[in-house]
Amino acid sequence: MRNYKNSDYALNRYSQGIIYKFADGIVEVTLEAFLRDNPDKTEEDFAELKALSDEIYYQQDRQEQRTSRHDVSINGMEEMDIAAVPPIDAELIRKSKEEKALEVAKRLLDSGKLIPAQRRRFLLHFFRVFLQGRLPEWRVSTSGRSGTA
Repeated sequence: MRNYKNSDYALNRYSQGIIYKFADGIVEVTLEAFLRDNPDKTEEDFAELKALSDEIYYQQDRQEQRTSRHDVSINGMEEMDIAAVPPIDAELIRKSKEEKALEVAKRLLDSGKLIPAQRRRFLLHFFRVFLQGRLPEWRVSTSGRSGTA
């Protein structure tokens, strides 16, 4: 939660004068300074300006609360990656690479050059690491031969 005491509204509301907050500092217009610079004005005019200033700061504070309290840091949106759709060109490239890898893996398994332990390790590695949970379009039978689904 933001620090209310440092808000523009709180500074203006709980001061005797009218507060103007700038990037390089804060300026307070007091009743004495207002009457000195505006001899034709009265204390009632200053009170009216002070009330108007308080109301403007109050409205700004409420608007800021309504809009910014729902803001989320971009770093907190990792869960949105799941909902994001990848670009079509990246998806086509990924699919092409995946098809080529499946073809090469199928040729290696069909070659008969792997001993059973190598075959098992290769299958574990291929399905666990490369495909990362995606189901391939073909299945390998337990007899050592590969076939299509």
